[in-house]
Amino acid sequence: MATTELGTLPLSGTKKGIISVSNVSEPYGKGTEDVVSIGISLNGKDIEWKSHIPYANLDDVIAILQEASAKKKEEQE
Repeated sequence: MATTELGTLPLSGTKKGIISVSNVSEPYGKGTEDVVSIGISLNGKDIEWKSHIPYANLDDVIAILQEASAKKKEEQE
């Protein structure tokens, strides 16, 4: 298993928190498909929550997140 950081951004509502996005190669053993790992750190160091999303599901997850964002923006208008 190898992890390559793709990017980080500040976690809204925290002082030091970050969201980190990485590629994880062979996450479940030799020959397994790469995944996107999304980690949440409240203190900017230790990952408290992590999700692994297979690349085959990534576009659908992004579409759902975009719908959720659009709905939230509509509610706030």
